[in-house]
Amino acid sequence: MKHLTKIFAVSSLALAASACDVNKTEDGEMPDVEVKSGELPEYEVKKTDDGEMPDVDVEGGKLPEYDVETMDVDVKTETKEVEVPVVDVEMPEDDEDDIDN
Repeated sequence: MKHLTKIFAVSSLALAASACDVNKTEDGEMPDVEVKSGELPEYEVKKTDDGEMPDVDVEGGKLPEYDVETMDVDVKTETKEVEVPVVDVEMPEDDEDDIDN
């Protein structure tokens, strides 16, 4: 029953995702990044050369805007009563004479 529920949930999500209509309304741009120079920290190992961080400039960017129209999905549940069989298991008695050593 759990497996069937998972399959239903995944198929519902797949249907909802495939029914989307996405239209790009505006272009975006990457941010500008600026990093000032620095030095690597000293460790307890033998350092052979001093290091420096690269120079990078950063300015704010802008993500593109999208209009997304999705379809309406109505999910309904229904309760059903299912008769489950009763299993009676009789375990054999332990006999110490039957044990192989």
